[in-house]
Amino acid sequence: MPVASLPAPARTASKIARAAHDAVFKRVHGSNLIYNAAWEDPRLDRQVMEIDSESEIVMITSAGCNVLDYLLDGPKAIHTIDMNPRQNALLELKRVLIRRGEFEDLFEMFGIGSHANYKGLYAELREELPEYARTFWDKRIGFFDPRSVKGSFYYHGTSGVAAWVMGKALFQARPNIKNFALCLLDARSLDEQRQAYALLEPEIWGRVASWLVRQPALMALLGVPRPQIRLIQESYPGGLTAYVKDKLKHVLTELPAEDNYFWRVYITGFYTLTCCPNYLRKEHQPMLRAMESRVTAHTCTVSDFLRKHPGKYSQYVLLDHQDWLAWHDPVALKEEWDLILANSRPGTKILMRSAGLDLSFVPEEVQTRVTFHPEVTEGLHRVDRVGTYGSFHFGVVNG
Repeated sequence: MPVASLPAPARTASKIARAAHDAVFKRVHGSNLIYNAAWEDPRLDRQVMEIDSESEIVMITSAGCNVLDYLLDGPKAIHTIDMNPRQNALLELKRVLIRRGEFEDLFEMFGIGSHANYKGLYAELREELPEYARTFWDKRIGFFDPRSVKGSFYYHGTSGVAAWVMGKALFQARPNIKNFALCLLDARSLDEQRQAYALLEPEIWGRVASWLVRQPALMALLGVPRPQIRLIQESYPGGLTAYVKDKLKHVLTELPAEDNYFWRVYITGFYTLTCCPNYLRKEHQPMLRAMESRVTAHTCTVSDFLRKHPGKYSQYVLLDHQDWLAWHDPVALKEEWDLILANSRPGTKILMRSAGLDLSFVPEEVQTRVTFHPEVTEGLHRVDRVGTYGSFHFGVVNG
C-alpha cells in the first residue's frame, strides 16, 4: 500500500521508521569502516572494461580489493574515490603490505583475517601509511587480533559485524546450519551444491532469518540505504525477504562455490589459498608490486574529484551509489553526470550496479548520451558470484 494511502497514524509510524533508518545509516557511515571486502565481482568488470596501458580509471574505493584486481590489466592510472576515509585507509594498508613483499604476512592478515604478530607487524608498517590511515589503524589494528572474540578482521567493520551477528543468531537457532554451509562450500559439483542447499534452505529460512532481513539497523550495517530497500520492495515480487532468498539460492545452486570467495569469507571468516581475491594470490604479487604506485586515493565525492582533477578518463566504476543520489539528491546526481560526461572521451566505459531492476535511476538526458548494453550485462549478471544486486549496467559514451 503506498504511504500516501495509509491512515494518518500508519503514515506517521512509517515516516518515523524511515527517519530512524536514515539516522542510523548516516551515523553508521559517518563514523565506521563499512566494507571490509569488496562486494562486486571484478571478473565481470574486467570482461567489459577492456583495461589496457592507456586506461585512466575513476572508481569507488569500497574495500580496495577490486582496485588491486584491475591493476593486473596494467592501467596507466587508477583514481580511487571514497567519501569515507576509513575505506581508503584499508586500501592503503593493503598497498603497504604488497610493497613490503612478504606474501606470508599479507595472506595471514587479509587471507586468514588475523595475524599472530599483528602489533609488531603494524609497528613496522605504520610510518609508510598516510597520516589519516595511521590515525585510523592506530585505534583499529586490533581487528586482526586472532585472540579476540570475533577472531577475524572479516567480522569487523559494519558489514562484518552484520555478518557475525547473523551467523551467531542463525547458528545458535539452528546448530547444523554452519555444517551444511561448509558442505556446500566444499562441494565438487553443482549437483552436490544443490543437494547441500536443499538441506540448508529450510534451516536458514525460519523465523529468525526472516526477521533479521527485515531489520533496518542490520541493513544499515550492511551498507544498504533506505532508497535501495524501497527499490527492492517496490520492484521485486515478494519484497525484500523474497529478494534475498531468491538471490541466495541462485548464487549457491547455479554458480560454482569453489571460487566464490565473496560468500566463503562471511560464512567462515577467512579465505583459502585457492578461493580468494586476486590480490591475495602469490603469483600476482610481482605485478601488483610493480603497479601499485599507479593508484591514488582521494577522500571526496566523485563530483569533487572531477572538479579538482579534470581530464578525459577512460573508465568509471560507480558501484551502486547513484541509487542513493537518485532518491536523496537528484540535483547532485545530475551534477555528477554532467561532470562525468564533461570528463569523458568518446568510447569511455561506465559500470554501475543497482538494487533496482532497470536504468530508471539514470536521468533521461544521460541515456541519450551514453549507449547502454543490456545484451552484454544481462548474461554477465546471471554469473555474478556476489549475486545480490538487482541489476548490472555497462554504458559507452557516444562519440
